Amino acid sequence: MKLSRKLLMLLAVLLSFSLIAAACGDDDDDVSTGADNGALGDGSLGVVTVESGGEIQIRSLNVISGANASLGIPNERAVDIAVADYGDINGFSVSTGTGLDDLCSAEGGQAAAQTIVADEQIVGVVGTSCSGAATAAAPLISEAGIVMISPSNTSPSLTSDLAGTAGSDYHEGYYRTAHNDLYQGAAMAEFVYNDLELTTAAAIHDGDPYTQGLAQAFADAFTDLGGTVTGFVGVGPEDPDMVPVLTGLATDSPEALFFPIFQPAGDFVAEQAPGVPGLEDTQLIGADGLLTDTFLVLPQSEGMYFSGPDLRFGTNVNESTGVAPGAFLEAYEAAHGEAPTAPFWGHSYDATALLLDAIAASSWVDGDNLMIDKAGMREHLAGVAGYSGIIGSISCDDFGDCGAQKITVVLHESADDIDTSKNNVVFEYAP
Repeated sequence: MKLSRKLLMLLAVLLSFSLIAAACGDDDDDVSTGADNGALGDGSLGVVTVESGGEIQIRSLNVISGANASLGIPNERAVDIAVADYGDINGFSVSTGTGLDDLCSAEGGQAAAQTIVADEQIVGVVGTSCSGAATAAAPLISEAGIVMISPSNTSPSLTSDLAGTAGSDYHEGYYRTAHNDLYQGAAMAEFVYNDLELTTAAAIHDGDPYTQGLAQAFADAFTDLGGTVTGFVGVGPEDPDMVPVLTGLATDSPEALFFPIFQPAGDFVAEQAPGVPGLEDTQLIGADGLLTDTFLVLPQSEGMYFSGPDLRFGTNVNESTGVAPGAFLEAYEAAHGEAPTAPFWGHSYDATALLLDAIAASSWVDGDNLMIDKAGMREHLAGVAGYSGIIGSISCDDFGDCGAQKITVVLHESADDIDTSKNNVVFEYAP
């Protein structure tokens, strides 16, 4: 009788193990990936289920408040226009939810990223506006398996040195349609040294990855051309008194002063520099962080040169929506009563279209639900080559640099006619 009980117990244990093994086997069989369903993806980053009646969730993460809101608001608006132009994906509509604010700072980027990763339905982000925000947001978003495509981050640290080495802030799943500032720095250096024929220059940054990276890229390229960098200093991003720093730079009377910073610091540098002995005749030069309506309308901005993305989009067409630059601008002005106040609206539109294409390529309908393989989205974007966008031909390299890398320099002649200044191209650079 005792032996019979032991046998029964042993059989029960064996049966339990068999049931567990069978259940585990069933689970493995039930794991469905993009590759199993004619879509991209291997399921390694998870599969998001959008239930019947639900919406595909993406988010805009741009600076939409504070001194630099004029840089990010056009980006956010372009996202909404692109989503409307693109339409449904496999019968499911796309929602951008509530726009998130990167505050053009690491703190803002981190806080917004925490909000994003807390929502497991979000599969993609268009942003950030500012590189400093991206350095804090990208690690969290990457870890969550979410794709992030920036229309206006330009710091080399976020992608690579263009020679095969990843930047210090690079994370998988990060892409951008904006240029890499190694190109912008080289473009401005060539313009200053060869076209303006100035051989000495100083540079100012504010410690942000964008401003410091671009100032350094300029300084390196200018030195390589034979120029002399007489000073390279940092300022506080909201410091109203620039005279002490400017006085130090004036000691060597640089012929050019490059300050690729943001407002309000840029306002103060442009206003105070001409009054500092030794800088009276120094040519003031800015970059795309100041190429905004709110800076160009200031009297002290007149006479400055600015580098930035080439906005001569001509007859380009976004291949996913069929929308050309002119049609986009008409829709934008009709909706908002003004033209975009910053230069990266086309980059934002194209970034959104690329993100939506990635969702389409990695999703499939399962019954009444839509399934999205997050690894498939990265797989799609990594393979983008020769894509036709508003900004031109787009191809993504191994580190997420996808954008058209053409740079122009414009001369700003009148604060009363900023639209003319934006189109007053005096130098072009195409690597």
